[in-house]
Amino acid sequence: QAQLVESRGGLVQAGGSLRLSCAASGRTFSSSTMGWFRQAPGKEREFIAAIKWSGRSTYYADSMKGRFTISRDDARNTVYLQMNSLKPEDTAVYYCAADSWYDSSRTKPSDFGSWGQGTQVTVSW
Repeated sequence: QAQLVESRGGLVQAGGSLRLSCAASGRTFSSSTMGWFRQAPGKEREFIAAIKWSGRSTYYADSMKGRFTISRDDARNTVYLQMNSLKPEDTAVYYCAADSWYDSSRTKPSDFGSWGQGTQVTVSW
């Protein structure tokens, strides 16, 4: 399994932007599908986006399209989540995840075998 470590999140004002990163080690990062999820208090973990090992294919939850962008840098074994026009409802713990399979139907937490520890993002007015 991969070991994944997310960057520190933080407090952001509504309308602002934040980029999260996730550094991977322990397996061949370049052959892994990488994903981002989030979990707000009292809610289930929610899929945001995933990117194929080649970096040429991505898929997003419909509700995340437009404001969130996933990317990766295989030379740095790092995946990124750029978040723009943040809203208070984006407040959550954000997790990166990894798995060997790439399929746009794989959006459940159980579809990913490796997880980071999560990082808190808080968006305030």
